[in-house]
Amino acid sequence: MGVEIAINVTPQETRVAVLENKVVTELYVDRVKKKDFVGNVYKGKVVKVLPGMQAAFVDIGLERAAFVHVSDLSVGTEPGDILVDGDDDEKGAEFPHPRRQTVRPIEELLEEGQELIVQISKGPIGTKGPRVTSYCSLPGRFLVFMPNVDHVGVSRRIPQDDERSRLKDIMKRVREPGYGYIVRTVSEGVSEEELKSDVEFLTAMWQDIVKNQEASPAPAALHTDLSLTLRVVRDLFTKNVRRLLIDSKAEYEAVKEFVRRYLPQQTSRIFHYEKDEGLFDYLGIEMEISRALSRKVWLKSGGHIVIDHTEAMTVIDVNTGRFVGKRDPEETILKNNLEATREIAYQIKLRGIGGIIIIDFIDMKRERNREKVYQAFVDAMANDKARTRISRISDLGLIEISRERVREDLLRTLSDLCSDCDGRGYTKSALTVMYDIFRDIRRIERAAGQQRVVIGAHPHVVDLLHDVEHGELERLQRECHCQVIMKADPLLPLEQYDVVVSGEG
Repeated sequence: MGVEIAINVTPQETRVAVLENKVVTELYVDRVKKKDFVGNVYKGKVVKVLPGMQAAFVDIGLERAAFVHVSDLSVGTEPGDILVDGDDDEKGAEFPHPRRQTVRPIEELLEEGQELIVQISKGPIGTKGPRVTSYCSLPGRFLVFMPNVDHVGVSRRIPQDDERSRLKDIMKRVREPGYGYIVRTVSEGVSEEELKSDVEFLTAMWQDIVKNQEASPAPAALHTDLSLTLRVVRDLFTKNVRRLLIDSKAEYEAVKEFVRRYLPQQTSRIFHYEKDEGLFDYLGIEMEISRALSRKVWLKSGGHIVIDHTEAMTVIDVNTGRFVGKRDPEETILKNNLEATREIAYQIKLRGIGGIIIIDFIDMKRERNREKVYQAFVDAMANDKARTRISRISDLGLIEISRERVREDLLRTLSDLCSDCDGRGYTKSALTVMYDIFRDIRRIERAAGQQRVVIGAHPHVVDLLHDVEHGELERLQRECHCQVIMKADPLLPLEQYDVVVSGEG
């Protein structure tokens, strides 16, 4: 069956799904009103330097100021001060990670009002602004170009030593002196002419950025990366992809033109999807998106996992649910945990969950079983593109994971905090709200004359009060010398109510 790419385009958003053997393995969403800015290059102005955090905020013209750490600054470095985190352009974020070997304090490198060229390496997540770096990286089809780093590397996903040597030798001949390049995985077997063409294309792109920088006052956008559709074609449309389906005629033509220019031998695998049934429905992707937004995900055995997001971390709980096994409880638990490892790894990658992740497996008494589950989870995460550190299972049955935040996770992209519960995942009961109302009535100061108290509340609260606590309401009216009138307001959230007090004489 192989790999397929499906691209669904509407005027409001573009959605891309990558399927391996008809299973959705990657999902990307780009909305017109919530653009993905990763890869864009800006001329920014430093607005605040934070010596205590060794970081600074930079105004790049977006809604929130960008954040830059001292390790992401090429200012004040010599070539020998810079390392590249491995030679792999596709393990982790879309771009390689140059880092300093020697660090001067940020207060010696930046000052308020200073201008610099930066690139967004991580888009805005939650309430945080984007993260930027002054080590710009421009991805081409076969190369990643790094104008601030004098370095040539080859993707570690090209395993043959002779092919790696061939590519490095070519790059020594065709590179622009003083610039850095990473040879991407898709370059395996390509000709010198193709690599040279990519070098020329990326060099010209960088020269345009420099010209724009000289002519534009800060803050200003200097370079916008390709659309999501064309980025996917550039980065993911390899020889392993059996077909690429697009349901928009205009985008289909744009992709065809792009591929004719860079990958002419692959144009025959691009198809315009024209059926009446939606593309994502036809491929079963809509169902996977629904599962990826659910708090509870069922396992085939009858067990389930529960995924909860907090401010600091994501917690995943494993439960046996309806899966009770036959005889040995430990074996039942082991089977449930092993099945859960595959689903958890799948959901983490599909949802794009980053930061700290805690997995609470069902307790296993035998050490060898804990080791089996740990190893199964490590294997399930082996092809993860984000940088990930996984701890061994603790005595409490917990695995701790630190996973790089490459992009905003799917839940935050496609949903908002619940306005009723403020993101807690639960609301006060109608009974609790009713008792809150009683306390507010008691707080009303007793006046010389009768007072009228009008309370607007959710219909469930009003019904409960009339049916269950009518006697208590009458007692309160006598005690507080007031007349209470309850009005049902279906537009109010369950927890919210309005109190209006007026005197009657």
